[in-house]
Amino acid sequence: MANQSRYLNILLAAEESAGSAALRQICASGHHVAAVLTTAPGDPQRSGACWNAAQALGCQTLPIASATEQGLAALVRRESVDILLCVHSTFIVAPEVLTVPRIGCFNLHPGPLPRYAGLNSPSWAIYHGEKEYGVTLHHMTPVIDAGPIAYQRMFSIGDEDTGLSLATRCIQEGLPLLRKLLEVAACDAHAIPRVAQDRSRRQYLGGQPPLAGWLDFSRPAREVVNFLRAACYHPFRSPWGHPKALFAGAEVGVVTGSMTGAPAGAPPGTITEITATGAAVCCADEVIVLQRIRFGGDYRNAAEVLKPGAMLGPVAGSILPACPV
Repeated sequence: MANQSRYLNILLAAEESAGSAALRQICASGHHVAAVLTTAPGDPQRSGACWNAAQALGCQTLPIASATEQGLAALVRRESVDILLCVHSTFIVAPEVLTVPRIGCFNLHPGPLPRYAGLNSPSWAIYHGEKEYGVTLHHMTPVIDAGPIAYQRMFSIGDEDTGLSLATRCIQEGLPLLRKLLEVAACDAHAIPRVAQDRSRRQYLGGQPPLAGWLDFSRPAREVVNFLRAACYHPFRSPWGHPKALFAGAEVGVVTGSMTGAPAGAPPGTITEITATGAAVCCADEVIVLQRIRFGGDYRNAAEVLKPGAMLGPVAGSILPACPV
């Protein structure tokens, strides 16, 4: 028979909208938030959204920049933390801290483990042309994203999905997994699943974009457009930045582009025409249309800047590094 349900004491390490959504769900569930470990406002790489949400909800907030192994372990013991939960946080929990919470430490990872471990997993999945994706809630171990799986949910990727839309979907699909974890943990912590990951299928992906962020128009059109979709977090900052190309010796960041299905009739990188929707550019097999670019520090319509007959580089193999995956 399951134990009687009890309220849990949770330490949340979280960032951005995903962390804010998880925090609100935990507070609404009636469980107690011992503290929220997150980035304080003013950091150039983070918005401070989760900090602000925690403050508004009356939760104790701790700046992630000042967290130390000894201090965090002492906090977990002092607050009698049941679960340490990480959501969209790159904070590395020390092995000594992982053993302190009564029930354990769990991470909500925006990808289907074991294949998409590491950073910027939604972007990598779109770049690779995946049609199915998922989100995973797993037990934390000293090896990043390698602990046993508690819960996982799979779903399809659409042809129009971007890095942003897929990351957002991971939040939407991940919140029910968090709710399930807390429901089970509150009744019988021993009933939380522990499914070992198949280490032979593990792929750990880094934070830097493929090809150092350069577009390679000598590749098939679908691969080039997938790169644009993967890096697109507009109107928010992309973790990969905007994929780059050279135009008249100057760097251009490409924000959006789409397939046309029209066969390429000129060398890769050739701007063939300006259309009502943007600038048509040849790839290895087909023509794509670039719509929005960043040029000279400003966001512009590609049709206002790019010219027919000109080339977008670099030439394949000139400055393009080998793709890491």
